[in-house]
Amino acid sequence: MKILAFGDNLITPEMLKNGLKAFEDNGDTVEIRDWSHKSVEALQNDNIKVEQHGANAVEVNDPELLKNIDTFDLIITQFTPIGKNIIDKAAKLRYIGVLRGGIENVDEEYANSKGIKVLNTAGRNARAVAEFTVGMILSETRNIARTNAEMHKDIWFKDFPNKDNIPELGGKTIGIIGFGHIGQLVAKFLDGFGAKIIYYDPYVGNAKGAEKYNNIEKLVQEADIVTIHMRATEETHHIINQHIFELMDEKTYFINTARSALVDEKALVRVLSEGRLAGAAIDTFDDEPLPANSPFLTLPNVTLTSHLAGTTADAFKNTPKLFAERFLKDKNN
Repeated sequence: MKILAFGDNLITPEMLKNGLKAFEDNGDTVEIRDWSHKSVEALQNDNIKVEQHGANAVEVNDPELLKNIDTFDLIITQFTPIGKNIIDKAAKLRYIGVLRGGIENVDEEYANSKGIKVLNTAGRNARAVAEFTVGMILSETRNIARTNAEMHKDIWFKDFPNKDNIPELGGKTIGIIGFGHIGQLVAKFLDGFGAKIIYYDPYVGNAKGAEKYNNIEKLVQEADIVTIHMRATEETHHIINQHIFELMDEKTYFINTARSALVDEKALVRVLSEGRLAGAAIDTFDDEPLPANSPFLTLPNVTLTSHLAGTTADAFKNTPKLFAERFLKDKNN
């Protein structure tokens, strides 16, 4: 099998060379090309266009990148968009491998119409997101980020939005919506704090050390902290809406390190501004980068981060190896 792998600023050609060695050991040929940008920010800007408008929003037309593309059986990509122009040129293509949990940068429908199978790397940054989620919970409930911001202004800050009710995690009830790999890791980490874990996930059965709830409404009424870890689909769009927020107690904290489409942002801003939630920590937004006039920036009771949850050196470095191992295992079975 002949394989073409596209590197970028975050999964570099060197990482691909090391991580895809299993293919060469299997007798396959691997060629690596570099779609790196002048900066990570420039790469992320292209990625935002793709995530918001689809795989054909950014076309790759560099002749060097597409040289002899009609000879490859498998294309592997992280951020490089694989749209109609590449699929049409890749006459022998049978597989597209995406070094991410999602496949936003691939025109899957068009690929499937050509008999091409699209494969992702599910769970590749699950630990990164789960660890970040715990960090977001602590940052918001214990005022770590807002204190740091004020200290850099030479202000010894104590006037927190939750100053009369700063919680500890021990003994608190954590409601996890979506109990896949990430949700279960979050539960494992928070169990170490002595928290009680409850979860909602219609696709996951009973789990040891956690209590399953059959509806979101009951879960959010019981939880001190609610964190969501679902995939964004038509079914889950705005699954957290005004109704769900109104069921939460005013001492409840809401955390989203998953997709913004899961949450009605306007409803979230409304309940935060009215003090009907203790606070929130949000990593993803409907408009990215976050606009300067975003109402989130006017709220004192929210911790904001710039879509960082899955971004670690370890996650990027290990993903090519994970993909190669899974692909070869499935292909050889």
